[in-house]
Amino acid sequence: MNRADIVEHVAGRGAMAKPAAGAGVGSVFAPIAGALARGGDLAVAGLGRSARAARPVREGRHPCAGRIAIRLSSGVSSKAGEARRDAPD
Repeated sequence: MNRADIVEHVAGRGAMAKPAAGAGVGSVFAPIAGALARGGDLAVAGLGRSARAARPVREGRHPCAGRIAIRLSSGVSSKAGEARRDAPD
């Protein structure tokens, strides 16, 4: 599911226009993205936890160049909440 699917779903459930639903979805996701970008954690009851995770410097292999150094990076790690883990498929 992508952002457009979420906007369409919210517009259909809320009987509102897609631009208004898009603004509502954006107002929910903007602070979440901002908190994760600043290194904060996100915890939503029933949904799960997300946190920024650092990936250390490591060595990789490139088919043409041989061994290369992969620099420090970061990403988001997520852990499903109990309600999501126990939900039927």
